[in-house]
Amino acid sequence: MNATRQAIFQAGDLVEQAFSRAAGAPLIAGNKVRLLRDATENYPAWLDAIEKATRTIHCESYIIHDDDIGRQFADALSAKARQGVQVRLIYDWMGALGAASWRFWKPLRRAGVDVRCFNPPRFGSRFGWLRRDHRKMLTVDGQAGFITGLCVGRRWVGDPQAGLSPWRDTGVQIEGPAVASIERAFADMWSALGPPIPEDEIIQSSNCPPYPRGVALRIVASSPYTAGLYRFDKIVAALAQRSIWLTDAYYLGTTPYVQALAAAARDGVDVRLLVPHSNDIPLLRSFSRTGYAALLEAGVRVFEWNGPMLHAKTAVVDGRWARVGSSNLNPASWIGNWELDVVVEDKPFAEDMEEMYLEDLDNSTELVLRHSDVRAPGKPARRRRRRRVAQGSGGRAVTSLLTMGATLRATMATRRVLGHPEMAAVVTIGVVLLAIAVAGALWPPLVSVPVALLSAWGGASLLMRAWRNRRQRAKQREDDSVDLGG
Repeated sequence: MNATRQAIFQAGDLVEQAFSRAAGAPLIAGNKVRLLRDATENYPAWLDAIEKATRTIHCESYIIHDDDIGRQFADALSAKARQGVQVRLIYDWMGALGAASWRFWKPLRRAGVDVRCFNPPRFGSRFGWLRRDHRKMLTVDGQAGFITGLCVGRRWVGDPQAGLSPWRDTGVQIEGPAVASIERAFADMWSALGPPIPEDEIIQSSNCPPYPRGVALRIVASSPYTAGLYRFDKIVAALAQRSIWLTDAYYLGTTPYVQALAAAARDGVDVRLLVPHSNDIPLLRSFSRTGYAALLEAGVRVFEWNGPMLHAKTAVVDGRWARVGSSNLNPASWIGNWELDVVVEDKPFAEDMEEMYLEDLDNSTELVLRHSDVRAPGKPARRRRRRRVAQGSGGRAVTSLLTMGATLRATMATRRVLGHPEMAAVVTIGVVLLAIAVAGALWPPLVSVPVALLSAWGGASLLMRAWRNRRQRAKQREDDSVDLGG
């Protein structure tokens, strides 16, 4: 009996070690976590925390819209800056494209808010500007932290007078030692954009006493090519015994991840994927659907949200692990972007997430394979009327287009018979390519001018990089000669 218990404990230690190494995030105990649903719960909690700030406010948001909601938050941050609170704000250049102009940021800076823009285009970088800071977080005084999928804007609130429902989204509020890890993630990004935050202003975990019966969690701060959450998600899929319930806004699963979900489903795990029906990027919906057939064939149940837009990025596994944050299930989030998520290991919190998931399914429609005798159990598919698709920002559209290449290559390379959703995507791509060819033949400047500009930009960037590299090598040789002479 003692040997059996020891083996169980050792297995648990190995799982903990695997999680920590895969995610690059240790387990932090003693935290208070509050689940926040939609803007009706998230925005008031953020504004209340901002109002109570006395020392620092750190905010990082992929998009802040220049509308009544965005201006409400801008006014709140400006008011605290005028009171002497150190307010730091990071926004993403591409996310702000079409959402907010310099006129929106100017009053914030005038009020004393330290505003930094992430990764605007630079002449010396050809494609580096495509990497995005997709994080959404807020910390106040190093005592309260928020990690969420929500940006800031009217679309998350909706417009009842215009008959527009709010976007569906999820976030969490965290208090305890883990807030220090959120602050550290912000500080790392801040230092990448300019002078760093003074070390004495960054809260340490030792300054945040743990709650006696607090929750254990991980703060997963991803950056390009680290793929921490991607590795973590695959390990969780391999360990799941009962259920894997996923919600995602812009699903484009890679082959290894699809295989992990399919293997779990074939082993009897209840695997479900909830995605939007009406997407703010219509083209992306066709690409997302190219991956549903492989999931459905393996027994994964796929549901589409019937509302205007489902923007949440969450997961709950075995009623034990739960994830909330900014990462979508696609290569851009897993590999290309800076993302921020929280993974909570607490049964009551996971049960709340499961309850919320089931409520979401009540407003969803299950997809099934049309030409197959195999049907996933559950409610049948229903006919739906067409709904108006919300318009997204230019930045959101460009970022999402970057993730489509891998899916397109997978679709074109496959040898199995394509289903209707996949064929729709292939036909769409074929029509677009033929349209470009016709435009190039009839109106050559429409194609040749953009190609020429891109070539000029790329060539100039390469020459500038070579010149910089030559200067660095010359300086290095000079430094080496000085060292040898000394």
